[in-house]
Amino acid sequence: MAQSAREKGISLVGTGDFTHPVWFQELKKKLQPAEDGIYLYRGVRFILTAEVCNIFPSRGSIKRIHNVIFLPDMDAAERLSSKLAVYGSLGSDGRPMLQLSADDLIGRVKDAAEFGFVVPAHIWTPHFSLFGSNSGFDRIEDCFPKRLSEVFALETGLSSDPEMNWRLSGLDAYSLISNSDAHSPAKIGREVNVFSEVLNYREIIDVLKTKDKKRFLYTVEYFPEEGKYHYDGHRACKSSLPPEKTIANKNLCPVCRRKVTVGVLHRVCVLADRPEGTVPENSIPFKRMVPLEQIIAFVIKRPVESPVVKEKYRQLVANLAPEFEILLSLSESEIKSKTEPEIAAAIMSVRQGRVRVEPGYDGEFGKVEIIPESVPKQATLF
Repeated sequence: MAQSAREKGISLVGTGDFTHPVWFQELKKKLQPAEDGIYLYRGVRFILTAEVCNIFPSRGSIKRIHNVIFLPDMDAAERLSSKLAVYGSLGSDGRPMLQLSADDLIGRVKDAAEFGFVVPAHIWTPHFSLFGSNSGFDRIEDCFPKRLSEVFALETGLSSDPEMNWRLSGLDAYSLISNSDAHSPAKIGREVNVFSEVLNYREIIDVLKTKDKKRFLYTVEYFPEEGKYHYDGHRACKSSLPPEKTIANKNLCPVCRRKVTVGVLHRVCVLADRPEGTVPENSIPFKRMVPLEQIIAFVIKRPVESPVVKEKYRQLVANLAPEFEILLSLSESEIKSKTEPEIAAAIMSVRQGRVRVEPGYDGEFGKVEIIPESVPKQATLF
């Protein structure tokens, strides 16, 4: 995790899974306290996080919601784990399934640490999310009837971006954060939050609570169409449907006539009370990005997991700069000086939004095509 963070230029990473007893012992052994609520390992700063699945009855059905927990120190993590062990098996999975409401989870976190906090995870995905079509809610206050005032940030997930979330006026009060899975080192940083300065634990809380635009500069996002639940669909039949077609088909697959998985775009459209293109006054900006390994793989026409792609990636970040500098800030001439012209041109095309994406659906990631600069942008964007 630390090596991947250095290659990408990420300075703060969530530990993930502190509720798992074996991983927690590893964290206690390896992480060194650095500053308020922050730990250090091989030059990379870590913050204690864990994701849990809350399963609970509400409003006549069983809800299944993923939430991310943030804590300021190891003692608090140990206290919380002992409390949560009553509600599920912490050793069976990195993301334990707890027979506990999302509202009561906040209560247990606050009992363990005054400055602990909870962020609803990937809030739009069909399964296991706050607004998910399969087991979620239509209103955030229904999920947190007692503790709503203690929720101040929401995780958008890969299949949505801030622009989609801005269509719901009820989300204006929350900081929209963008994170990515720390379980797979190559996938660290598919989405990130960019701050103007190094922040400690309490400062992070303050920035998120106040939506401080001077310190919270922007998020970096997947193109939401790349996410594996952006469109509606039925993977078994290879049916991928935009919301209007799903509605016309009465939520049934046009091939087998079974119910489709209703995706993120559809749910946003159903719950939105604003038109597309709305930008709330105090919103944090964002930038869209395609990960560098995906760009390399597209150019050389090899799978992302192939050794040749990984070797080209390592050479580029070793000889030029960390990934995020390459993708977001280095000049075209600097990039061209250390890599093939085709890869440099593809990086610049992504910066300019010259990307066509076949949307993901029902667990299938979307497919990205990078458009050369010679092709007119207006005619080719998805």
